[in-house]
Amino acid sequence: MTKVLVTGFNPFNHEKINPAIEAVKSLPDEIAGCEIIKLQLPTSYQKSEKKLQAAVEREEPDFVLNVGQAGGRACLTPELVAINYDDCPVADNDGEKREGQAIDPEGPAAYFTQLPVKKMVKAIKAAGIPAEVSTTAGCFVCNHVMYYAQSLRKEHPGMQAGFIHIPFLPEQVVKRPNQPSMALETILTGLTAAIAAFLSDGD
Repeated sequence: MTKVLVTGFNPFNHEKINPAIEAVKSLPDEIAGCEIIKLQLPTSYQKSEKKLQAAVEREEPDFVLNVGQAGGRACLTPELVAINYDDCPVADNDGEKREGQAIDPEGPAAYFTQLPVKKMVKAIKAAGIPAEVSTTAGCFVCNHVMYYAQSLRKEHPGMQAGFIHIPFLPEQVVKRPNQPSMALETILTGLTAAIAAFLSDGD
């Protein structure tokens, strides 16, 4: 059976909840006849690498989809590219801040996803949920993990990997009145549609 490893981050930056792991935990165990393996990643530059690598080596998935929170975005945004650059004033959950640091000093400047992001956006929209392709995954742990997942393809060349950002949950914006949010059930429907899209043949 085709395996899809779907990851979501734990809460960070003093938040009590992270919609990424909440959505991932709620995914069905099977989508389009394929096994869905769910994994929580720590919001940590170093620990996220180790946990993702261990899961890929253990499960040998055909696909990896990393899910992360993008506060301020109003829709689901599959990411097109990850860049070889860590740079964020926010500390990870280990207290580490990175400023202008290469993820892999010997790696390429960027990796493009193997997932069909335009097809995923089309499927999410067909489910009645706003979506658009993003060309920036930021420079925090989300981009770091997307880049690192691509580097794992050196040892797992048959694996396809990508990333999708999701909005805040409504409870996260109670004290952020001008920030967009999306209900967990809606996010879950969109993620399911996106996964089904890259698992299906055709346009």
